[in-house]
Amino acid sequence: MLIVENNSTNPYFNVASEEYLLKNIHNDCFMLWRSNPSILVGKHQNTLSEINMEYIKNNKIPVIRRLSGGGTVFNDLGNINFTFIVKNKDNFYDFKYFANPIIEVLNNIGINAYFSGRNDMVINEKKFSGNAQYKYKNKILHHGTLLFNSNMNALSAAIKSRPEKFKGKSIKSVSSRVTNISEHLKTSISILDFKKLIVNYIFNKYPNVNTYHFNEQDKKDIKNLVKNKYSTWEYNFGNSPKYSFNTEIKYPSGLVQACFNVKNGTMKNVRFYGDFFSREDVCVIENSLEGIPHSEESIRKKLSIFKLENYFHNLNIDNIIKLFFD
Repeated sequence: MLIVENNSTNPYFNVASEEYLLKNIHNDCFMLWRSNPSILVGKHQNTLSEINMEYIKNNKIPVIRRLSGGGTVFNDLGNINFTFIVKNKDNFYDFKYFANPIIEVLNNIGINAYFSGRNDMVINEKKFSGNAQYKYKNKILHHGTLLFNSNMNALSAAIKSRPEKFKGKSIKSVSSRVTNISEHLKTSISILDFKKLIVNYIFNKYPNVNTYHFNEQDKKDIKNLVKNKYSTWEYNFGNSPKYSFNTEIKYPSGLVQACFNVKNGTMKNVRFYGDFFSREDVCVIENSLEGIPHSEESIRKKLSIFKLENYFHNLNIDNIIKLFFD
């Protein structure tokens, strides 16, 4: 087994590195990694229904779709991600098999951690780790989070969503009571010392363990994955399952409701309803939005060519854009 040394804190690079290892390195791999504040959504999720868009935008938090299924997770430097990539195993859906090394490390330092439910690790019935898997040919990628001293306020704010506005077949995240590992330590240690405990455990548990560092070609290929996939709107947002969206906002000048469908990331059947006043027929705006991406950049660009006062009395472009994401 290779223990992959990855000191990057760039979330795009880190998520892309998992796919790179899965598809290009033939040995079994284990990797620990930390990322700057970011959100990882599951393969089958509707990204917009999982996140607090206003908070994400204001705090410039990257949102990235990962390979595996499961729910949305928040990353910061107080969280450690662990990744196993193994071949020729009949362990798909055997989440406990891959969680056991982490649990044993925690048990060894006096924390009563255990596996619970479908894919969680918990302490005193509070979740500190969610796990997910992805199968590629004869290999399994298993990864999970380890909340060590994460910012719980930021976690709660970033993934506080309003999924009732979305109707579709995406997988919704389940709210959980969560905890940081550091709160349960008998003797305080740093997150980097905790990482070392896990690495040492892997060295001792598995035969023929070696350390692997990304070479320059590895880094180049991973950065290409970032550029062409993991940093793109098309993959992270446009790849969401088909859904319908509707919202309404009561402005001083009247109630405005927006309804539309989204397929392959693009909007269809955009309609505005309400008791607002308009000088021109609002269907002109509706038609202009047909077939464009459900992204703020695309909608703002399209709306900017119109004198919106003629279609929505006393409303500006920010008021209208809010209807598409509020």
